[in-house]
Amino acid sequence: MKRRGKFWGLVLISAAAIGAAGYLFFAERPLAVPVAAMQRDVPVRVYGLGTVEARVVSRVGFEVGAALTELDADSGDAVAEGQVLARLDTAEQSARVLRAEAAVEAAGATLGKAEANVVRARAVLAQRRSTNDRQQALAERSTISAQTAEEAQRDVDVAAADLAVAESEVKVAQAQRSDAEAALRYERTLLDHHVLRAPFDAVVVTRHAEAGTVVRAGDAIFTLMDPHTVWALAYVEEARAGSIAVGQPAEVRLRSLPHEVFGGKVDRIGIESDRVNEERRVWITCDRCPAEVYLGEQAEVRITVATLPEALLVPEIAVRGFDGHRGRVWIVQDGRLAETEVIFGHRTEDARVEIVSGLPQGAQVVAAPVKGLSEGRMARITGDAP
Repeated sequence: MKRRGKFWGLVLISAAAIGAAGYLFFAERPLAVPVAAMQRDVPVRVYGLGTVEARVVSRVGFEVGAALTELDADSGDAVAEGQVLARLDTAEQSARVLRAEAAVEAAGATLGKAEANVVRARAVLAQRRSTNDRQQALAERSTISAQTAEEAQRDVDVAAADLAVAESEVKVAQAQRSDAEAALRYERTLLDHHVLRAPFDAVVVTRHAEAGTVVRAGDAIFTLMDPHTVWALAYVEEARAGSIAVGQPAEVRLRSLPHEVFGGKVDRIGIESDRVNEERRVWITCDRCPAEVYLGEQAEVRITVATLPEALLVPEIAVRGFDGHRGRVWIVQDGRLAETEVIFGHRTEDARVEIVSGLPQGAQVVAAPVKGLSEGRMARITGDAP
């Protein structure tokens, strides 16, 4: 019995020794880890997803209402500035123009009559003055009575008043003619508003009405875009948008042309971000735009915000407690593992961040999370991670 007890005791001791040795072997053996290598000439790009848009897009229509009688453009057509796009029924307005023209003629006739009355009044005044001069000369020689001389002077005064009235009637007639001419210009302007012309060189995006439709003033008949103002509207995550500036180079890929890259630059940055999606709007103009443009097409944008001559980059998955500015990484120093806090700079589009400070002298950064990382454990570097 004693020998059997000693035997099992030795077995248990041996098993414990083997377990302890195995634990020490697996837990304390040098851990193989990849480390980050210094990179040179690293482009820092910011990704954004958006759509193709145009800066100048106009919904054009008539300033008056009537029935559409003619449509001379359709979706996809290129139109020149001043080109006729559509016409309205002009029968009613043409009649108003004729009426206004008749009013101008009548006002001209009234003015002619008033001017003739002025000529007549001047002639009468001249004749009365001549008669008055003779009567006054005779009165001085007592050839005629004083009453007769007074009546002659009165006739002169009456004729002068008639002339003043005739001259004022000319001014009234002139004003009436000007009013009639202004009314005629107004009616002709309204008649011209029955013709819709292209306000600029454009491409017809949409035609909203068909011939025969009765439209109201201000109703959109066509949507036009200026093809020279095409750009891409990209939505960029706010956390990545801080380095974007006007003038930076960018690349645009369209969903319909995935194998082509269109170069451009940042033209405008929205001063108001999307409060719900926490995104910033950025507009990119193209240096070489596609031959055919489709508004609203999805576009992928990559903006080059910087080029790092030399940078130590580590994947974000290897950073603990990352807040966009600082975080903790595992390092290898003197052959052992340690965790330290560092400060980060730029972030690349492939989810790597630049370490700018906080790294101890001679330390190498672990580039990927490895099972078994612990403070002070021995480490064996397996190579540089890209």
